[in-house]
Order: sequence, then C-alpha cells, then structure tokens
Amino acid sequence: MRRIQIGEFFPIFDGKGQVAQATLLSLSNKSGEADLSDIRLDTHRESPYAITLAQGLAGGDKMDWIVEKAIETGAQVIAPLQCERSVIKLTRSSDTERAQKRLLHWAGIVQAACEQCDRTVLASVEPVQSFESYLQKPQKAKLKLLLSPDTDKSLYSVLIESPPQDVILMIGPEGGHSPEEEAGYQIVSLGDRVLRTETAGVVAITAVHSIWGPEMQNRLK
Repeated sequence: MRRIQIGEFFPIFDGKGQVAQATLLSLSNKSGEADLSDIRLDTHRESPYAITLAQGLAGGDKMDWIVEKAIETGAQVIAPLQCERSVIKLTRSSDTERAQKRLLHWAGIVQAACEQCDRTVLASVEPVQSFESYLQKPQKAKLKLLLSPDTDKSLYSVLIESPPQDVILMIGPEGGHSPEEEAGYQIVSLGDRVLRTETAGVVAITAVHSIWGPEMQNRLK
C-alpha cells in the first residue's frame, strides 16, 4: 500500500456504478479533499443476472473468507443464515450486538473486495437471519438452488437447462443442511467430491458465470 501524495490522480467510485478520476488536493488525519473529473457510469464488470449467496453461518474466520471470495467472484448479495447445524449462533436475542458487529465487519470486507477487483457497484450483506425466516421472505429470484452432495442432479445440468437469470445459491454450514432444511429448495450437487462450506459457494458462483457467460451461451444456441 502506497500513500497518495497531493496532486496525484487516483480512481474513485460511489458504489452505485459511477466512477471518476480524482486529484488529491489536501489530506489530513481525518479528512481529505479531491477534485473529480471524467465522471461516468461504468458497470461492465457486473453480470446481467444477480447472484445471491445464501450462506449458512460458518465458524471461526471462515465467514470472512467466504464473504471476500464470493464478492471477488461476482456475488451481488450475501445472506448469512443461522442454520440448524451452524456452529456459531447469532440470532438469539442476546446475540443482537454481536450480530451487528459482524455485519459491519462483513460490510467492510465487501467494500475492500469490490475495490480489489474493480467492481463499481457495491454488493450488499443482509442481516443475519434464521433459515426459516429466509425461506418465508419473498425473493425476486425464481431459480433457487441448494447445494448438497446427496443428490444426483448436478448444478451444471440445471444451469445449462435454465436461461441466465437471478439465482440464489444456498450453501450449508460445516455440518450441512438438515433434512428439514433441504425440503425448501431445488437440490443440486457440485459433483462427487464433498466440498468444505467455504469452498462450495466460490465453486458454485464460478460455475454460474462459466455456463451463463456470453461465450458458453453462444455455444449452447
């Protein structure tokens, strides 16, 4: 990391798709002033379909890694879910303050990840909620896929059969989803290997982009 000097140029974005060239005019410990030029809309790194990663809460620092890599690979929304088998608990009344701190922490990771990969539209992290509450919420996406090793239906076959559209990818915590939780979504598999919870989401997001990207869609026509 290099400290920007007075008079230097650097790119800036507003999190809603607008970008600009900034010239640093002044800088203090708490604030700075810059002159903006070449302001324009630039969203070419965003996919035309929105990917939501509904991720079962994982323990330790795994959630930090999941949030970061999901944003870097193109997720627009992260929905942290308290599942039956989640090791970490954040939806009890006594957990409110801790859950809010986690949410703010993840929001910071999202911003840093967007800056890292030059995404100009800031992705979002929803408040931690129970699996049941999430299922009851109306969702814009019609394609809702729950990843599980216990099915012969592959994610790839479903994506090939479906036109590009908003999609929810649901990933379980370390212990996976319970049978009751698996009853709510279309269940698909990433293959014969059992992946870690922190790996599955990144693989699934990458698969969506690979199959729904322009090159593959042209081949499938």
